Amino acid sequence: MAAPKGDGRPVLILPGLFNTDRSNGVLRRYLHALGYRAYRWELGRNLGPRTIGADAERLFARIEAIRAEAGAPVTLIGVSLGGLMARLAAHRLPGAVREVITVSSPFAGSPRATNVWRAFEWITRDSVDRPALIAQQEELARPLPVPATAIWSRSDGLVNGLNCLAPDDLGCRDIEVRSGHLGVQIKPEVLLAIAGVLGG
Repeated sequence: MAAPKGDGRPVLILPGLFNTDRSNGVLRRYLHALGYRAYRWELGRNLGPRTIGADAERLFARIEAIRAEAGAPVTLIGVSLGGLMARLAAHRLPGAVREVITVSSPFAGSPRATNVWRAFEWITRDSVDRPALIAQQEELARPLPVPATAIWSRSDGLVNGLNCLAPDDLGCRDIEVRSGHLGVQIKPEVLLAIAGVLGG
């Protein structure tokens, strides 16, 4: 199945927990080849609440800068934790965000419904039970003010796949794929799914 050609729109790709732009190199090159302007997030390692919280303004500024450079709202593609951050940005900057695509991102349900929450706490030095983090999780689960697509897998292995979609949100499409969590963003099925959403 051939992927539809891109229309030159700006796309910002957000990495997962403790990852950098290098983790999304394949996806970025793929989107460039299709004809999209795929941008790095350029914020170093994704350290979760440290970026979502005190440093969230850096992400918002990055999105606004891309919108100004491209002259159009930005499509956000977030992998795992990057998808949560993409949803946060869409809630906070709806005029700057065109669409959100999350890939294996557990934005609904309890943060403990994963096999990595202890590692999350260790890496971020934060608690999933912190009231501010719980309130943020509730915000992320709310319907977005822009089109959204959730790509998820029952065989994820690290997060509960059912926490990666919003069945009660009629504005959020969901696409089920067969993939483990690690490296999900480079699987051919996932690349084609993303291309299909962008070209749809």
